[in-house]
Amino acid sequence: MSNTTYTDAGHDVHVADSSTKTIWKTFWILLAITVVEIALALIHLETHFPPKLLVNSIFIGLTIVKAFFIVAEFMHLGHEIKNLIMTILMPLLLFVWFIIAFLADGDSWKNMRKNLAPGTPKPVEKVQVIEHGEGHHE
Repeated sequence: MSNTTYTDAGHDVHVADSSTKTIWKTFWILLAITVVEIALALIHLETHFPPKLLVNSIFIGLTIVKAFFIVAEFMHLGHEIKNLIMTILMPLLLFVWFIIAFLADGDSWKNMRKNLAPGTPKPVEKVQVIEHGEGHHE
């Protein structure tokens, strides 16, 4: 596909294809987000600031933004109708929810098995002993 058009005088003018511009724009956005992620990771490793929970939350947010740009541009969902987008996003959200639920359930089972393993000391219950003669009698 040629990006050359001709004017009335016969001079050729190079015109960039709009899809190529969009792809380059997406590339630069993804590159910028990646550079921010790497810089944030290096800063956190050197100074341990910001706190790990905040850093992880920022990484998750930036990853979701990157996934949006990849899906919208390279999988061509950015130009589709809303119903098709929802048809793809809803099962994806359920899939992510299932992964989180299964990981939490597996962690629960791991902790339960660890606590019930043979040779594991049982928690000692505190029993309050009331001696005879103590207390209030009428």
